[in-house]
Amino acid sequence: MTTNRIKKPIKWGWLILFTSSATLVCCVIPIVLVSLGMGAVVAALYGSLPFLTFLGVYKSWTFTVTAAILLLAAWALYRPGRVCPTDSTLAKACTSAHKWNSRLFWVSVSLWGFSFFAAYLLLPLGQQFGFL
Repeated sequence: MTTNRIKKPIKWGWLILFTSSATLVCCVIPIVLVSLGMGAVVAALYGSLPFLTFLGVYKSWTFTVTAAILLLAAWALYRPGRVCPTDSTLAKACTSAHKWNSRLFWVSVSLWGFSFFAAYLLLPLGQQFGFL
C-alpha cells in the first residue's frame, strides 16, 4: 500500500524577514539611536555584538546579498505556473501559506527599502536640501 506523501513547502517568509532585518540592525537602528543622542547605546551594542561591526563595514555586501535573496523569494512566490493542489484541504493550506508568505515578503521588502534609504540616501538628501 502506498501512502500519499505531501512535500512541505519551503518556508521562505521567515528567511526573508531575517535577512532583511540584518540591514535594519546594521544600518538603521544605529543611525536612529545616534540621531536621538544615544551614541553610548550604539557603542555598547557594537562592543557587545561584534557581528554588527562586520555588517556595518560590509554593508554594501549585506544589502546586495539581501536584495538577491529578496529577488529569489519574489520569484518563488510569484513565479509563472505556481498552482495549488486540487484537493480542497491542501488548496486551503496552500492558499493560506501563500498569503502569509506574501505578507512576510512585503514586510521584508519594506524593511529593506527603509534600511536602504537610511543607509545610502538620507544623508546625501539631507545635505542637498539643508535639513541635516
